[in-house]
Amino acid sequence: MKIVVIGGTGLIGTKLVGKLSEHGHEAVPAAPSTGVNTITGEGLADVLKGADVVVDVANSPSFEAGPVMEFFRTSTTNVLEAGKAAGVRHHVGISIVGTERLADNHYFAAKIAQEELIKASGLPYSLVHATQFMEFVAAIADEGTWDDGKVHIAPVAWAPIAAEDVAKNLARVAVGEPLNARIDIAGPDEYRMDEFFRKALAQRGDTREVVADVHAKYFGSELSERSLVPIGAATLGELHYDEWYAAQ
Repeated sequence: MKIVVIGGTGLIGTKLVGKLSEHGHEAVPAAPSTGVNTITGEGLADVLKGADVVVDVANSPSFEAGPVMEFFRTSTTNVLEAGKAAGVRHHVGISIVGTERLADNHYFAAKIAQEELIKASGLPYSLVHATQFMEFVAAIADEGTWDDGKVHIAPVAWAPIAAEDVAKNLARVAVGEPLNARIDIAGPDEYRMDEFFRKALAQRGDTREVVADVHAKYFGSELSERSLVPIGAATLGELHYDEWYAAQ
C-alpha cells in the first residue's frame, strides 16, 4: 500500500513513516525538504500518484490567529483536491483532544476549520484526536512562565501521550478502513496538570516553582476541568511518562 505522509519529516511524520515502512508499506514523506509544498501545491500531484492513503500531520509554522488559519485552510484544501485527483481512497487527519471545547483558541479554531474541510471533501476519512505530546512538556512550562518566574498551571485533568504512541495509532488507522468519524487517543495515565508539571520539572532539574492557578492560560485559553482530556471512549497509549522520560 502506498501511503503519503504530509509533514513526513516532522516529529510524528518521521516516526509514522518508519512504522509503516517496517510493515512493508511504501511510506513516502512529503514536505518542503522533499520537494512538496502544500501551500503552493508544488510537488503534490507527483507524490500522490498511485497513493492509496494520505496521512496529513503537517503543522503551521505560526500559531498567530491569521497565519495559522490561513495555513490549515490552504494546505488542507490543496492536499484534499490533489488527493481526489489522484484517486486516494483514505484521508487521515490529526487534531487535538478538546478542540471543540476551546474554540476561542486560535490554533484550535484552525484545526476545527481543517476538520470541517476534511469532512466536507467527499473523500473517505478518519480523524485522530490526540492529547498533548510528552515531547512538548518543556515548551508548555516555558509558555506558562510568568514575569514572576513561576510556572502557572491550571489544576485540571491532563493525560499526555508519547509521540511514539501517536504514530502507532495513526499507522493502525491509516492501514484500516476509513472511519468517516474520529477517535480520541490519550496517554495511559491521567494527572492533575499542576502536579504533573511540578514533578516533571523536578525530574529535569528545573527549579522553577509551579503554581496551581485556575486562571492560568493554556496558549491563550483558560481551561475547565476536562478541556484537554477525552470525554468518553478513548484509545490509550502504552508509554508512561516516567519510562518515556527515562528513555530520553
